[in-house]
Amino acid sequence: MRSRVVKVLLAGRLPYGVGLQLQKALSDQHHKSSQSETANTLVLLEHEPVYTVGIRNKGYTEEDERKLKNLGAEFCRTNRGGLITFHGPGQLVAYPVLNLKQFRTSVRWYVREVERMVIRVCAELGIKAETSPNTGVWVDDRKICAIGIHSSRYVTTHGLAFNCNVDLKWFDHIVPCGIEGKSVTSISKELDIDVTITDVLPIFRNAFSDQFECELIEYPLGEASQLLRDARHNVLKSDSNDN
Repeated sequence: MRSRVVKVLLAGRLPYGVGLQLQKALSDQHHKSSQSETANTLVLLEHEPVYTVGIRNKGYTEEDERKLKNLGAEFCRTNRGGLITFHGPGQLVAYPVLNLKQFRTSVRWYVREVERMVIRVCAELGIKAETSPNTGVWVDDRKICAIGIHSSRYVTTHGLAFNCNVDLKWFDHIVPCGIEGKSVTSISKELDIDVTITDVLPIFRNAFSDQFECELIEYPLGEASQLLRDARHNVLKSDSNDN
């Protein structure tokens, strides 16, 4: 049996801000506890429509923000790596909140392992995917999975967005990840059949367990429910303070 344990938290569909609060709570557990292995968590979810920008935001103006919001999506600025991208229904979002000191103390290694894991999932689905000089996973010049992470004292947050059957028209309004001349694709588009997040999840979980040499266990239901309630409450509190 593998000695490393990662708890899987299936969070369903969440607004982006709730996902951020959830990650903050989980990363805080690592920073506060000396027994932080129990806090290694793989959060799996999908988001309500949202455009997010990373620390290299290329100066998105209020007008840019307003145009994107008028499409029916939120707009959020974050501390992850990377430029603008879209998250929405039909896209498997994974937030591994891991203490890399229990794996390998290298953020570069971690990103490469995430890429390899996604390439393996694609291969099992019959899609030939690869890396490129640009972060993420690609099918030729079409991005199938975006990767943007943040690390604080080797505790990871943010993660990856894997296009299953997401509506790709959302990406028409931006230059995804700031890369000109490239396009976006999905598992469903590549295979020309409807492939849902539910279809992909078992393959994804097995690939994650193998790639990171860990045992995946379910997050205790009561604890998961409390974390989600607290995350929603903190978003509402933050919104009321801003108003």
